[in-house]
Amino acid sequence: MDNRPIGIFDSGVGGLTVMREVMEQLPYENIIYLGDTARIPYGSKSDQTIKKYANQCSSFLMSKDVKTIVIACNTASSIALENVQNNFDLPVLGVIDPGARSAAQTTENKKIGVIGTIATINSNAYQQKIMEYLHDAEVIGIPCPLFVPIVEEGWEYSNIAELTAEKYLDELIEHEVDTLVLGCTHYPILRYTIRKVVGQNVKLVNPAFETSRDLKKLLEENNMLNEHFGKARYEYYASDAPERLRRIGGNFLKKEIDNLYEIAIDKL
Repeated sequence: MDNRPIGIFDSGVGGLTVMREVMEQLPYENIIYLGDTARIPYGSKSDQTIKKYANQCSSFLMSKDVKTIVIACNTASSIALENVQNNFDLPVLGVIDPGARSAAQTTENKKIGVIGTIATINSNAYQQKIMEYLHDAEVIGIPCPLFVPIVEEGWEYSNIAELTAEKYLDELIEHEVDTLVLGCTHYPILRYTIRKVVGQNVKLVNPAFETSRDLKKLLEENNMLNEHFGKARYEYYASDAPERLRRIGGNFLKKEIDNLYEIAIDKL
């Protein structure tokens, strides 16, 4: 058994949707969350810079004696996962492989939609990974950049959200996709509105849920679960504007964020 905390990092607050799934599936595990809010967004940075940031975030979590790291950021998962795995001697999970695998297993007509940020869609990370699992799949990637600010404003159930979703998702509906990957950590917050637009017959894949399931399996198979069944401890770190993480993140987690600390960017 291993009572050390799980480490999770993201470029901002979106990774808290991953943390929420981990909290639900592994309720006794202690978690340390790092939002690199000073350098968000990662998607506009070069591959070299994203790898540097991911390694710095991982180093910080290692300094907190975590037993595993989850890269909750889709951009960092697509570009820096292998690099981080090679540089640190502990299990490191990303969000793309679990989401892609689930999509390939879920689809019946082999028509799969992926929505995400411009950087994630342009990286083709989900598209390529899905094709590895299902060679003859038709995968359509659609960038939905306005979804992030809509979620961060708390407008996920608004007419604005619904009209934006209709505009973005119309092409996927026309292609008759039966499975849709929510390829950005913010998007699970929009699940109700997205489902309303695409219809009940389209299955939504939440990589945050699938990643948490993979993490649970990894901890179980390697005897790394926390053996103390008391109240789990959660710590949060932000590299800038911690109060913003507290405000928006509270909506993501559906709970008050305590134990929140700001860390100097040059310490990462």
